[in-house]
Amino acid sequence: MKGPYPEIQGGGSLMLAWQVRNKRVLVVGGGEVAAGRIVNVLNADAKVTVVSPRSGLNDEVAYRIEQKQVDHVDRKFEPSDLDGVDMVLTAVDDPEASSQIYKLCHERRIAANIADVPPECDFYFGSVHRDGPLQIMVSTNGNGPKLANIVRRQIASSLPKNIGAAIQRVGLLRRKLRKIAPGPEEGPKRMQWMSKVCEQWSLEDLCGMTEEDMEDLLGFYRPGDVPSLEALRLGEPDGAFDGPFLI
Repeated sequence: MKGPYPEIQGGGSLMLAWQVRNKRVLVVGGGEVAAGRIVNVLNADAKVTVVSPRSGLNDEVAYRIEQKQVDHVDRKFEPSDLDGVDMVLTAVDDPEASSQIYKLCHERRIAANIADVPPECDFYFGSVHRDGPLQIMVSTNGNGPKLANIVRRQIASSLPKNIGAAIQRVGLLRRKLRKIAPGPEEGPKRMQWMSKVCEQWSLEDLCGMTEEDMEDLLGFYRPGDVPSLEALRLGEPDGAFDGPFLI
């Protein structure tokens, strides 16, 4: 018999957006897999160090090093490389060495991902679609990376082409709203009002919203109303009042 609350479905992963900005990430290896991992963490603004003999670097990793996008240690991994590290990603063709690195990370309580060895991964890399601030990850929990890629492409193909730009404009409006209503007690109202904006305005409206439009729209935050973009620009806001309320 089903209960009143969501049923538990074990066997999944906790899907999180891990903020690694300015955190130290160690990448062990310099091949194709390492190159992909490096792009992922650089896109998240992490500070990356690659440990690999120069002879083992592929062209992309060598380019990242030459451009000083990452630091490079020209040798094989040593335990001291873990000092001060927040995350470890290994991508080397040496299962024994990879397992040893994982054990060292486990002892130091450093989150690690050992490429192609799901049991020795504290987290997985999913297949990610990126459009500006929008990120959508599909994970098969290590069961089928290729299938995750297929599902991700299908999801991405169904999204509006301007969704990323719309999200950027909404983010700017949200930041402006926080400045005029910063108190924690305003939190629920801010969320409700922003939800109304997103629900009542089309993606085209959100993309075309100028900063002047935002300033005018914010005038309706206090009464909790959201006029259409057309009405806002005509100076004839929807609702039973004649104009914006001053904040």
